[in-house]
Amino acid sequence: MWLLAASVLLGALRAGSAQLTLVGISLIERNDCNASVVLPCYVTNLALNDEKVMFVTWKKQGNIIFSYRGENKKSNPVPAFSSARLLSQVDLVKGVASLVISSQQATVGNYSCEVTESNREGEVKMELRNSSGSWFLVVERAVMISLVCSVVILCAVQLTVIVLKYEIESQRKVSAIVALVIVAVVVGVGAALFIQDGYTVQNRAGLGLMVVPTVILIPLQYVMFGIVFDCLLQATLALIGLKLLGFIIAVVGFALCVQTCPPLHGSVLIAGLAIMAIASLISLGYVNGLRIMESLLTVYVN
Repeated sequence: MWLLAASVLLGALRAGSAQLTLVGISLIERNDCNASVVLPCYVTNLALNDEKVMFVTWKKQGNIIFSYRGENKKSNPVPAFSSARLLSQVDLVKGVASLVISSQQATVGNYSCEVTESNREGEVKMELRNSSGSWFLVVERAVMISLVCSVVILCAVQLTVIVLKYEIESQRKVSAIVALVIVAVVVGVGAALFIQDGYTVQNRAGLGLMVVPTVILIPLQYVMFGIVFDCLLQATLALIGLKLLGFIIAVVGFALCVQTCPPLHGSVLIAGLAIMAIASLISLGYVNGLRIMESLLTVYVN
């Protein structure tokens, strides 16, 4: 009789001191599009389901980065991981001990989750790595920067040809040159910010500085055609309209891309910039063609 009772008691004690079973993902990848990273940790065999007897500890490379004591519901992240928090404090009693950290602070390395419930505890380990995800592919970034630079360079060449060929009042000439220089400088700064890896405020601001200021080139194109032609022809108005259409498409593409990572409508932005570049190239050819025709006509008359 006593032997049976002792066996039952011993079995109960052994059951009470059994280890907690924790599950997670052994390998987690983060990329530039992630605003935050979730490190998964779940307990599958809680017995008491009482937050007051639970204690959660997260470590990186063996060093504590975050702890949570259910007794007083107090979180204690270290300064280097100040953004760390439990994924769902309410669901801790259900075994959810996952940790959320901002991407800036979630550095690569080995992490571990330790959960204690009364006199039972368990641990699960995982590795956080960087993946190759980025806002735009390198090729897409190169194409966008090349197209924007092409638009600015073609306008600069066209303005140079007009300034050398036609007599322009100094104030008008200076205004056109200053406007073009401002666009070139802003676009250059934008390209320097945009070309960097990541999905950050700097990247998005850089893309905006590349696209939006090109609107100045549309009235500048109007002014340059006005210098060459006494009366704007339908062809010149069509070219100005084509450049305006390209700008509108590029801005729409920018607005769509800046909201998501990875971008789903990068082709729209590229298409708009390509239309602007084509319009600038045709405009340059139109002005140069007119200059060549005038030269040939002068030679023929003489």
